[in-house]
Amino acid sequence: MPSLIDIRRRIRAVKSTQQITKAMKMVAAANLRRSQERMLNARPMARQIVRVLSDLAARVDPSTHPLLAQPDLSDGDQVLLIVLTADKGMCGGFNASIIRAASNYIVEHRAQEVTLGVIGRRGRDFFRRRGYPTRFELVNFTRKPGYEHAQAIAREVIAAFTSRKADRVFLAYNEFKSVLQQRIVINQLLPMPKAHFEQGDPTAMVDYLFEPSPQRIFDEVLPRLVEFEIFTALLESAAAQNAAQMVAMDNATKNSGEVIDALTLTMNKVRQAAITREIIEVVSGAEAL
Repeated sequence: MPSLIDIRRRIRAVKSTQQITKAMKMVAAANLRRSQERMLNARPMARQIVRVLSDLAARVDPSTHPLLAQPDLSDGDQVLLIVLTADKGMCGGFNASIIRAASNYIVEHRAQEVTLGVIGRRGRDFFRRRGYPTRFELVNFTRKPGYEHAQAIAREVIAAFTSRKADRVFLAYNEFKSVLQQRIVINQLLPMPKAHFEQGDPTAMVDYLFEPSPQRIFDEVLPRLVEFEIFTALLESAAAQNAAQMVAMDNATKNSGEVIDALTLTMNKVRQAAITREIIEVVSGAEAL
């Protein structure tokens, strides 16, 4: 049985760990609040861009844009899969779940040539150790992503798609549903689904005057939609990461309390046994005299 000194030392160590996990939970909660605000503020902008492009699609031929070109699909397709992970751990199964989903996608589509675009240090390290082909890697910004990061990713994606180095582009990330729930999403980013730009009845719309031409506006705004969809996914992933870390640190704090209670009970038993033994020794000595 361990001595009282060893048990007290372990209790102090667990209490120090508990203080750290409690502080990390509070930091994650504050980050989650800001991430949710940014995510909710970005959603109306994304809907408005789609609404503008849908209105323009009724006045132009959207099929002429290279980002909407539908390639002939076959078993030899080249697929670019963008995987969004975190730069750090201590967030429960956040990284493991998205890495597992990406790995399963690669296995299920082994007939296709899948190349990765990895966002986040955890995903980069995992796929690099296993020798997966990677087109680009970006790290050290996943907790607080900016629009410039989405632009950098979009440039890589658009360049790969327009140069036919990738016939299709998919985006895999954790979608924020609630503090306790995140959903793995693998969406097709390019070519864009034509359902986004269904041509309506031009006679039922307000007759706007466009300057420059509707076709030019459509061509300029469409890449912005790619950037904003990536930016929205980055915000969703950041919010999901902060929520997962907050829950994980809350569980770690509770587990630390349970360990402290168990160690305290053990310490009391050891101390009581020592006191009982000393009393027995005193009584035995008195009786011997």
